[in-house]
Amino acid sequence: HTSRIYMNQPENMENQAFVTLGISNEILQSIQEMGFEEPTSIQQECIPKILSGTDLVGQAQTGTGKTAAFGIPAIMKVEKGGKIPNVLILCPTRELAIQVTGELIKLARHTQGVFVVPVYGGQAISRQFSALKRGVQIVVGTPGRVIDHLKRGTLDLSDLRMLVLDEADEMLNMGFREDIEEVLSHTKGAAQMVMFSATVPKQIRRLMDQFMNHPETVKIEGKTETAANIEQYAMEVRDSMRTEAICRSLDMGDFRLALVFCNTKRNCDSLVEELQSRGFSADALHGDMTQAVRDKVMKKFRSRQIEVLVATDVAARGLDVDDVEIVFNYDIPADPEFYVHRIGRTARAGRSGIAITFVSGRKNKRIRQIETMIRTKLTRMSMPTLRDVREVQKGANLEAIVQTLQAGGLREYIELLEPIAEDDFTPIEIAAALYKLKYGDVK
Repeated sequence: HTSRIYMNQPENMENQAFVTLGISNEILQSIQEMGFEEPTSIQQECIPKILSGTDLVGQAQTGTGKTAAFGIPAIMKVEKGGKIPNVLILCPTRELAIQVTGELIKLARHTQGVFVVPVYGGQAISRQFSALKRGVQIVVGTPGRVIDHLKRGTLDLSDLRMLVLDEADEMLNMGFREDIEEVLSHTKGAAQMVMFSATVPKQIRRLMDQFMNHPETVKIEGKTETAANIEQYAMEVRDSMRTEAICRSLDMGDFRLALVFCNTKRNCDSLVEELQSRGFSADALHGDMTQAVRDKVMKKFRSRQIEVLVATDVAARGLDVDDVEIVFNYDIPADPEFYVHRIGRTARAGRSGIAITFVSGRKNKRIRQIETMIRTKLTRMSMPTLRDVREVQKGANLEAIVQTLQAGGLREYIELLEPIAEDDFTPIEIAAALYKLKYGDVK
């Protein structure tokens, strides 16, 4: 996984800002090799507090560096070479668990005696048995698989020093509250508890009151601004015309990879069927799918066998494909803060991207809430007409005609048209007639 946990990456650096946070020399060496100079705001605020043993709630968006904010203290707190875990990190999805594990392994590269193991559904549990038995200091897992290991007696939390809930709001939205409580019952209340969440709704506050010891809250402001290289539009369109709007937009832009977000699994499946019936290579990604199916879909999307991926917010966690050119919000996100996460799937690795959100009638109020949060006005646009699409296609096919002329091999077609050319029609008139047959005006 590409590391995106730090910002500001000059070639020459001294890591002085990291040194002031009390980070170990071994981790500083890893940071230097990763090529980063300054900690992000969430790291600056959280690392010293977590190292001091304080229970903490960090409110920050994806991409702000929260993995290192809890990962660096976690590595420093474990008993090096110990046989049972000192740190447990819970993640809502397998994708995020794998991503977090990858970042921690990079950070712990020069710290002897620290092993990080992911445990999640979809992987052979026997492999996880072996890894846990060999001795591990940090376990990163999804709630279901962690509970499975606890019931089997293959995961011992008797010496747990820190419990991290990453993307806690998503775990609660996915119905993991009882699972979280069951995991907490095995810690005997002695472990330091750290939560990171994009939002802090009432259910998060209830969890804080019930299980955390006078937690400090760190909220990072100003991280909801969207990338400058994403063109953001609000397209006025009736709900019944949203699929047509996607198809026309894709035809006009000739996009190779597109991502569409829906709020429900049902909308995902029905939209995929509609897109496939119109000739698009599309597939869905949502929580009702098995992990094996989700992995297969993602592999096809990355290899461009699928040109349109339709996903829910939860399923898209950890989705990191650099070539996504356009993102559609088929449904306006239920939480305005999810908007930033969604459109951030495009314009990766220095590229530009386009984000289109469909809106109609009373939904305009929700668009204004998003604009207030991101401090950016979405450009209003209308759905492309059939004439707009056809005009763009005409221009694109002129280039194809030139390429065909340059390639040659036209003799049989010339012989077919020569009798007409010998009458009263010029070659250019014949070409125009053929072009009109294919791209005649659409009323």
